[in-house]
Amino acid sequence: MQKNTLLISIFFLMFSCGVKTTQSLISDGNYDAAINRAVEALKTNRDSKGKQDYVYLLEEAFAKAKDRDLRNLEMLEKEKNPANLELIYNTYVQLNNRQEKIRPILPLQLLKQGKSAQFLFDNYSDQIINSKNALSKFLYENAQVLLKSPNKLDSRKAYDDLVYIESINPNYKNAKKLINDAQLKGTDFVNVYAANETNMVIPKQLQDDLLDFSDYGLNDKWTVYHNTRQKNINYDYSLILNFREIHISPEQIKEKEFIKEKEIKDGVKTLLDSRGKPVKDSLGRPIKIDNFKKITIRIFEFRQFKACQVAAKVDYVDLKSNKLLQSFPVASEYIFENVYSTYRGDKNACDESYLGYFNKRAVPFPNNEQMVFDTGEDLKAKFKNIIIRNRFR
Repeated sequence: MQKNTLLISIFFLMFSCGVKTTQSLISDGNYDAAINRAVEALKTNRDSKGKQDYVYLLEEAFAKAKDRDLRNLEMLEKEKNPANLELIYNTYVQLNNRQEKIRPILPLQLLKQGKSAQFLFDNYSDQIINSKNALSKFLYENAQVLLKSPNKLDSRKAYDDLVYIESINPNYKNAKKLINDAQLKGTDFVNVYAANETNMVIPKQLQDDLLDFSDYGLNDKWTVYHNTRQKNINYDYSLILNFREIHISPEQIKEKEFIKEKEIKDGVKTLLDSRGKPVKDSLGRPIKIDNFKKITIRIFEFRQFKACQVAAKVDYVDLKSNKLLQSFPVASEYIFENVYSTYRGDKNACDESYLGYFNKRAVPFPNNEQMVFDTGEDLKAKFKNIIIRNRFR
């Protein structure tokens, strides 16, 4: 019994809070939010006495929302300002959508009055079509004007307007074609190439790999990168990877000799006392203990080493003004290292983690061109990161 009473109390509290929240939304002028809450509450048991508050609140919120929208429309239409066309269209759509949201739960009964709640619905189809066509015409004509501008940002604005037209009024005139025109006119084309200011040869494979933007995933809606100039394209910017310095260390082999010692178990022996006599247990038998012996290894370690450092900078150039916009330093390093060892003695004296070096041998040093090429992965990652963080606009 107590459990049922608690559940009823919780349900009543939740219902009360929901009604008060809906009332508060209406008081604040958030009529559509209040409508949404009331409609959600009335989707089940809408004819029950406990849902009557929501019916009254829905009736009130709908009337006030409709009245406000119609008054706003009257003022907007009187102004005859083309800038209001989108708001006018959206308001008519809102009026219609609001009705369609309520329609599925009708009729709603006012139990005390013994009648149905009143929702004065209107047919807005003509207004929606007329305002949509007026808005489409305005945006279409404005887009045509914007597309005549040499400013790419104007073409992007035209693109947005044309895409919006297509979303509300599909196949309007030749909007689809103009969308493609606006996309092309609004796109920044960037020519990417490498320049070598060092006195060393940069491997062609490295240059090709660094400038292969298909792996970078950098092309976006309004920026396209080409590492080879294409005909019939007027490039807006250049992105130049300038190799400034390349330092390659001499081939080095460093030798090191060291000794390792370890005690290992070597059978058992009799425990002796301080006088050198066997120690016996309670039964008179000699006590046996582990016998340890020391083993030694002399290790001759060889370390092959060669390093390459590449210093470069990334230049952003505006081709229209032929001005350097930004410049970013970038550096990369690759280290070739090979360690191998020989030994004399017992290799069990050595740590297990070191044993692998005894199976290795000297290998040929990479040539200078290979060293430069091996900096590529790190250099490419840094190059890409600079571009991602520093878009042209």
